Amino acid sequence: EEPTRGINKVLSYLLSLILHILSIIVYFSQVFLATLYSLVFILGFIGNGLVVCVLVKHRNQCNLTDICLFNLALSDLLFVFMLPFFSHYVRVGQWTFGDFMCRLLSGSHQIGFFSSIFFMVVMTLDRYMIIVHAHRVARFRTKRAAIILTVLVWMLSLFVSLPDFISTREIKEEPQKTGCNYHNKVWERYNLFTTNVLGLVIPLLVMVGCYSRIIPTLMSMRTAKRHRIVKLIICIVVAFFLLWTPYNISRFLKFLQEKGKIPRNDTMDKNIRLSVAVTESLAYTHCCLNPIIYAFVGEKFMRRALQLLKKLVPGYSRDLSDSSFRRSSVMSRGSEITSTFKL
Repeated sequence: EEPTRGINKVLSYLLSLILHILSIIVYFSQVFLATLYSLVFILGFIGNGLVVCVLVKHRNQCNLTDICLFNLALSDLLFVFMLPFFSHYVRVGQWTFGDFMCRLLSGSHQIGFFSSIFFMVVMTLDRYMIIVHAHRVARFRTKRAAIILTVLVWMLSLFVSLPDFISTREIKEEPQKTGCNYHNKVWERYNLFTTNVLGLVIPLLVMVGCYSRIIPTLMSMRTAKRHRIVKLIICIVVAFFLLWTPYNISRFLKFLQEKGKIPRNDTMDKNIRLSVAVTESLAYTHCCLNPIIYAFVGEKFMRRALQLLKKLVPGYSRDLSDSSFRRSSVMSRGSEITSTFKL
């Protein structure tokens, strides 16, 4: 009996230790996620807000790329506006904004997410067509075509996100605790499918497919900035893959656990939920990187942004005639490609 009693004491001690460590991790994750959501909100609002302001100020000189960039910034702004509410949700541990706000914020969040992804895909396809098939599509890249394309992307984003407006609810998870979640497992699986397929797999395949054709075309041209453009392309694909893939894998593991393909116990359940929460917050930082990747690397855009900051910020007086903003003399098609990549 003595050895058995000793083993039970050891197991009991280990279990209590594990539960204590998990409680610390959960508390840390709440503080960490709330802080990260707040930082993403601030940086995303400043970066994307500046993009919107610059493009609105120069709206008479915009082309298809600028219109897509403007809508990408709007999508990211819609996305980040929801984050303070989710930050409060994570920090407090329950939903306190009511059923209507649960539906509105969940649906708006999904619209911002999908429209951001879709506009990145559109910009990728536009770059592919203007570089690989430049002479065929140049006449079709008009403002009217850009506006029609923009409307279609927003309508598609709304259609895909519609179930979030309908199926999310303020749900009693515990007697004294409420959450904002799907009331039906079917819609939760639909959300998992659309997030993985439309939010990761298809965009990644489009990016890899298009840029694998764009890079050889660029390297065959005599444009002085082709190596810089190739580095930008690699950054776009790698950042998208590294930030969104862990989140989608975590959600898929959660789905497998619910289907009984992965052992289900308290420890595994908490680990997967923590993994989803952390990878989700890291994926959300992509909306902060979009202004840097798609706009601020561009000489033309940076020149405009600095001019705007000079007017808005007292005492800001950077020399806008700096040689870093002078374009190299390159072939006409190389200049067009450089402009397309906002460099």
